[in-house]
Amino acid sequence: MPFYNVAGYAAQTLRSLAANAAPEVELVLVDDASTDDTAAILAEGAARLPGATLLTLPVNRGLSGARNAGLAVARGRYLTFLDGDDVVAPGYYTELLAAARSLRCDVLRTDHVQVRGRERTVHRVPYGPRGVVRPARTGIGPAHRRSSVDAPYAWAGVYDRRLLECGLLGFDESLRTCEDRPWAWRLHLEADTLAVVGLHGVRYRREVAASLTQLADERQFDFLPAFEGIIARVRADREAEVFLPKAVRSFCAMACHHLAQLDRYPVELGERLRRLTGRALRSLPTGDLDPVVALLDPVRAETLTRLRWAA
Repeated sequence: MPFYNVAGYAAQTLRSLAANAAPEVELVLVDDASTDDTAAILAEGAARLPGATLLTLPVNRGLSGARNAGLAVARGRYLTFLDGDDVVAPGYYTELLAAARSLRCDVLRTDHVQVRGRERTVHRVPYGPRGVVRPARTGIGPAHRRSSVDAPYAWAGVYDRRLLECGLLGFDESLRTCEDRPWAWRLHLEADTLAVVGLHGVRYRREVAASLTQLADERQFDFLPAFEGIIARVRADREAEVFLPKAVRSFCAMACHHLAQLDRYPVELGERLRRLTGRALRSLPTGDLDPVVALLDPVRAETLTRLRWAA
């Protein structure tokens, strides 16, 4: 559980963890070199929290690095994540562990609740069967349909330790944002088994001002190298013909999402985002990109086509 400058939320997160304390639950709290009161809140809370280990990083490593630091000291057979500004329902981890032990799959994904002010909305993993163990690749799905790989939240699930030992569970520390996308693709491509259950104990706060998803700076551009890596991985896969259209469409959707928010950026950064996205589009072979763009709605298709051929 990485915490970085979330003093306004950390105490509530710790209270939710206290309601999940159990002999079989280990809690690894990672202070990612916070500069506000987060460190003091964690130190006090960890001292009173059964099963808690507090890891304080000397320098800020970002979300990926903090998660990797926690993974390095975690001892459990099953591993999951939580962000420092989110909370979990009482007894959730005991339920999650019971489901993992029952299904015994590599990747067990869950639904979650998104929180916006007083509004609560259940978000389901876009994957059909519930409580059924299937090959992990079935979670990638066809290009035209949302699937498990399109909901890459690391904390919405639990993972067998075997994945960590095989080098599949760590995060790319070169990515300051969008680190969850290549992580999710790697799991769906290389894990053996996947299941989805209807638990929704994680309360995910949206629109937290300090959240990386809310910042309008160059860190947001990391979706470009993230998807460059995804597409390269898929292209080298034994089923590249099956999954490459999905990877390219996911990139196009992400590009359109960021381009639709250009007014959030200073003019120079907005123009840089346009240039970099156009370059990424031009790097894709016509045979891979054209069929995907043809299936997009007219507005997004025109946006990408104009940018692709811009000087």
